[in-house]
Amino acid sequence: MRRKQEAVLSFESSDKGLPKVVREYRARFRTISQVLDANGKILSTVHADLRKLSDGDDQGREGDYTSENILRALIVQHLEGLPFRDTVIRIGGDPFPQDFLRMRKKPVMDYSFLDKCFLAIRPATWKRVNELLGGYGVAQGAVTTEVIRTDTTVVESNIHYPTDSSLLWDTWRIASRLLQRGRKIAPESCLHRFHDRKVKRLHLYIVRYMPSKSAARQRKVKADFRTLIERTAWIVAIAGEFCATAAAEGHAALTAIALELKAYLPSMQTIVRNARRAQVGGETVPAAERVFSLFEEHTELIKRGKRQKPVEFGHKVLLCESAEKFITDCSVYEQQLADCELTESVIQRHKKLFGATPKVLAADMGFCPAEAKFTELAKQVKTLAIPQRMKDFVDKMLAHWQGFRAGIEGTISGLKRALRLVRCFFKGFRSFDAAVGLGVFCHNLIVLANHASG
Repeated sequence: MRRKQEAVLSFESSDKGLPKVVREYRARFRTISQVLDANGKILSTVHADLRKLSDGDDQGREGDYTSENILRALIVQHLEGLPFRDTVIRIGGDPFPQDFLRMRKKPVMDYSFLDKCFLAIRPATWKRVNELLGGYGVAQGAVTTEVIRTDTTVVESNIHYPTDSSLLWDTWRIASRLLQRGRKIAPESCLHRFHDRKVKRLHLYIVRYMPSKSAARQRKVKADFRTLIERTAWIVAIAGEFCATAAAEGHAALTAIALELKAYLPSMQTIVRNARRAQVGGETVPAAERVFSLFEEHTELIKRGKRQKPVEFGHKVLLCESAEKFITDCSVYEQQLADCELTESVIQRHKKLFGATPKVLAADMGFCPAEAKFTELAKQVKTLAIPQRMKDFVDKMLAHWQGFRAGIEGTISGLKRALRLVRCFFKGFRSFDAAVGLGVFCHNLIVLANHASG
């Protein structure tokens, strides 16, 4: 089984003779360590998930690393903005992060193990540790909850810009690759030939000449689109037959390939169907019926009226922040909701977390609900600083709170630049949600560390 923590002396490294910037860097990590030590429930919450990775063996052998080692390694990874592989190199090459992890006498963990540990921690766990950290901040007087500001942003999925042509080519190449892999194991399982280069040329021609104003080019593009759709539909049908017959072979490796292919099939069929509707039938396919990535099928198209980026592909994230820049609440929406539908839930969740509704809630005009709902919410909050129309900005009090509201934009920028929340590189919505939760947790640790050292 995995131990939660062990008694280890930390921070034996001396700062003598180091530059000021290095001393400040190390001082921040020491303060973060003190915050973590003062919140034992955070480690217990994470340990409940991590202990499942190591049940021990017949001889009662324990896991090599404690849950404390792992949690602190994930904090280093996020604060340093490094991939798992580079994080392990960073920890192994410097005694100071080893002191922070409290594993000075141990060999450094493998990066793939650290990845498994991150995947083992549920999004609900990160949400819970943020709540515990918020309660600690309030108790220490580092966080005030009477005045909050809220806003939404988008964290993008790790996908290329989706077009019908690129999605069809993704479908073809993945289906072809897996079917050919299965044919090497059992030649009789797939007797077809796949002309990958011909299909790729169709895709590249469409990409190159789709913007052309030449009538002849456009006729050729439409003809190639029809051919690409039909060939992709053909290989998707073959993939379905392969999945149905592979189970009868009784070969473990072949069954594994069939299961992987079967997971892609619903998205593949949707991609082909929507491409036919749009490119052959001339329909405008609603975003709700589309798949924007074969690999991250949970991805949504989000329009927020931004001139420089009219559409974004990812998920909407709601953030609530105190005056001290501590994020008191964070929610990731698998299916987006309009901002005006989130205002009531912000108030109710704040009351649940801190025992009372906020005295001031500042948000932009997008959070303004219908007039009847606005009147109802205004009775729950002393000052509901949400403009209902443009002329409300003339009011000095509302203008003051809108200036306060703008402060959350800097926090969002910091989360995206420093904590890598501009784009999530993990696969699947569960890991997407967990990555946002870990980023918010690290941000809050920095806020409390700055308060303790200031």
